[in-house]
Amino acid sequence: MRLLIVMIALIAMAGAATAQEPPRALIGTWEMSNAERDRSCQLTLKNTPAGQGFALEWDKRCLEIFPFPREVVAWKIGAREAIALINARGQSVLELTEVEGGLYEGERPGQGLVFLQSVASTAAEQRKPEELIGDWAFARAEGPPLCHITLMNTPGTRETYALRVKPGCDEGIARLGLNSWRIDRTQLLIAPQRGDSWRFEDTDGRWRRIPTRPDSLLLTRP
Repeated sequence: MRLLIVMIALIAMAGAATAQEPPRALIGTWEMSNAERDRSCQLTLKNTPAGQGFALEWDKRCLEIFPFPREVVAWKIGAREAIALINARGQSVLELTEVEGGLYEGERPGQGLVFLQSVASTAAEQRKPEELIGDWAFARAEGPPLCHITLMNTPGTRETYALRVKPGCDEGIARLGLNSWRIDRTQLLIAPQRGDSWRFEDTDGRWRRIPTRPDSLLLTRP
């Protein structure tokens, strides 16, 4: 009898946890993309209980361009208030943590970085390329410039523009072969010859690389 009571209590607790209202700021339509943003689609996070989390709805395109959405049946709040996309067993398929002002980032082994950004919060905040064209310098905190670059207005492929690295650049940056840049809504993306783009977010006129760390790279006007 005592065992039965304990089991009923555990079931009730699980049901209560599932029914707990998620933060309102997370409910709505989000854009999911890879680091290069050559793959993007939308999903909607809902506050309707579903399985061990809450319901979500994938845009059909997500199922075509990303390999993992077919495993995902619900979402929930994970550790450190991350957005956890979970399977039918309640296990996390992809966990995305907030890296800066409504931008979430996660990584699947062998599949690279995945970003999640609220469509509603960024719809009216698109930056314009002409605001950023010109000379810039990489630095850390209040340290000396590490590398001088020019964001050019020469069009490239996939809505990018050419980038020129000036002589005397720090070796660690120069060897990456940074060669293009573009605007992604409120963020600046700088791309190397190979690998993922660097993302920067404007903080009072200085662009800070995200996710933010104590020694995050800054991009400032010289």
